[in-house]
Amino acid sequence: MQVTIVGLPGSGKTTVFNALTGGHADTGGYSGGRAAPNLGVVKVPDERLDRLSELFSPEKTTPADVTYVDVAIPAGAAREGTVAPDVLAQIRNADALLHVARAFEGGMAERPADPWRDVEELDLEFAVADLMVVEKRLERLRTAGRHGTSTEREQNALEEELLARLLPSLSDGLPLRALDLSDDDERRLRGYRFLSQKPVLVVLNIDEGRLDEAAALEAEGRARYGQPASDVAALAGKIEAEIAQLPAEDAAAFMDDLGIAEASRGRVVRLTYALLGLFSFFTAGEDECRAWTLRHGATAVDAAGAIHSDLARGFIRAEVVSYPDLMACGSIAEARKRGLLRSEGKTYEVRDGDVIEVLFNVAR
Repeated sequence: MQVTIVGLPGSGKTTVFNALTGGHADTGGYSGGRAAPNLGVVKVPDERLDRLSELFSPEKTTPADVTYVDVAIPAGAAREGTVAPDVLAQIRNADALLHVARAFEGGMAERPADPWRDVEELDLEFAVADLMVVEKRLERLRTAGRHGTSTEREQNALEEELLARLLPSLSDGLPLRALDLSDDDERRLRGYRFLSQKPVLVVLNIDEGRLDEAAALEAEGRARYGQPASDVAALAGKIEAEIAQLPAEDAAAFMDDLGIAEASRGRVVRLTYALLGLFSFFTAGEDECRAWTLRHGATAVDAAGAIHSDLARGFIRAEVVSYPDLMACGSIAEARKRGLLRSEGKTYEVRDGDVIEVLFNVAR
């Protein structure tokens, strides 16, 4: 999963990047020109995987991971079409956006803090950038789209009708994620990778003195923003970046002193998983214990494909036990003895925390 971190200059988004990744990216700010994105891969914290590793003592333990990409976007660049192509690609390729908005005073920003003003401003930038793409594509469809086979012309007409429906909302600066689009609409638009259609986690970057307001700020933000495929979190980026540099024991003591119940790394991952409808299942044994990521509604054959395409092609059945049942039994053998290890077919809907072994036929 790739999450791209965006935000106006002075929002502290690179500080939040460092908090999430434990990195040391320069927080000096965008100084013009072409800035290379910061990239960091984060292992997804999951106590269940840790406990499975204690149970199986495997040679290797492999958590799921999230790639965070921190991009620099100067004010006005998206709607002016001046964002560097590689930066734009990092945003378009994201599974979700993490939009950092400044909710602290001072720093390098020239204006007073107003996070929702900043959120609306960048939403407008992305909507206008998407509008430019739609207008260009419509122009082409209204000329070259009239040619081709009857099937091609029919598909072009459907695409043209859909894009024309998007124009009024984008012209008003409304993000595409706010529209009520059908599944067919979503499929037709998938290849465009529109910026304003991405699921977004708005992160209100507060200072240490407002930590006790975090929950209230989040609730207020959810009520105010209220868009589909969105959520709001509040965190103190500067403090969290410091915590990310500390040994685990010192970090826990520091967090306890500040009243921070959960480090931003785990919390942001959890919120992003929920936003995207993702969950983890596990494979466990003496060789390796590993966490895998799926979307809710995925089947056993989807899980097999996540592990390896050969397992999906040759799928016979999946041996499944829930994480709580396995931990209560203490072993796969005991789970089988108690009838808690189940044989499931291709259409079984995998659940969060399932521990799975896929049986397959290599010859298929």
